[in-house]
Amino acid sequence: MKRVYILIALYSGICSFAFANPAKDAPKVDGAITVTTTIFPFYDFTRAIAGDKVNLALLLPPGAESHSFEPTPRDMTTIRNSDIFIYNGGESDSWVDKILNSSDTPNMKIIRLMNAVDVVEEEIVEGMEEEDEEEAHGEEIDPEYDEHIWTSPQNVVRIVRVITDSLCEKDSANADLYRRNAASYIVKLNELDAAFQTVVNNASRKTIVFGDRFPFRYFADAYGLSYFAAFPGCSTETEPSAATVAFLIDKIRAEKIPVVFHLELSNERMADAIAAETGAKKRLLHAVHNISKRDLDRGATYLELMTRNIDALREALQ
Repeated sequence: MKRVYILIALYSGICSFAFANPAKDAPKVDGAITVTTTIFPFYDFTRAIAGDKVNLALLLPPGAESHSFEPTPRDMTTIRNSDIFIYNGGESDSWVDKILNSSDTPNMKIIRLMNAVDVVEEEIVEGMEEEDEEEAHGEEIDPEYDEHIWTSPQNVVRIVRVITDSLCEKDSANADLYRRNAASYIVKLNELDAAFQTVVNNASRKTIVFGDRFPFRYFADAYGLSYFAAFPGCSTETEPSAATVAFLIDKIRAEKIPVVFHLELSNERMADAIAAETGAKKRLLHAVHNISKRDLDRGATYLELMTRNIDALREALQ
């Protein structure tokens, strides 16, 4: 146990990143509708459907921590000037209602994408660190739903259809193009889904381990995977207890699990420590919640990043 406490000291939480909004200086298309999205996945889906036929803005800066995002005055203006506003709708988006309630937006199409799929509650699995919360003093606590709906490619198919319908409603002149692009994109999503399913069908195990938060609940449910992790997907906790680290180490050893995963934009220290202690390989499983500025600048996409996950998952399930 003493060694475990040493390992804990190596893990100090989620890194901070320099923020820069990629949408600030984006060239505008005269006469095009304006679409604003809160996070990268929805930005990328809209980009795949609409191409250069819309003025598209992304609020969450690359590298930023989405669960603690606070909009700037400029962001608020961008939202209010939008023809279509696309957001997730979970606890991390609690700021959205305040802006919309204080704005005159009768002509804006507002899309809450957690309404587009069947949502599930966040869960605490064996060994996972529970987030400290103040007592409710007898009040009924509302369920907290997992926000990471896009980690399931089949959920994305439903999301793409909702976005496409809204684009066609607001910009009927380009509706045929939007529907063609969406149909082509859905084919690729179905191919991605089939590739993941093939990996799982041919796997010798069905358990994955994260030395990190776990935003893959919809992904795990889609492919019948079980998982162990330090924290739930939307946790704001940064340091695991000794018991949590010890549990994950013991689980990897007992089941001879070959890979411990970490997330994008994580400091990776907990995964490093578990890998060093167990001999498991450390691998990235990209949740595509946000990306680095470098990836954004080079044009990284949801399909590209999720496709990279196929080999990482295959290695973990061997």
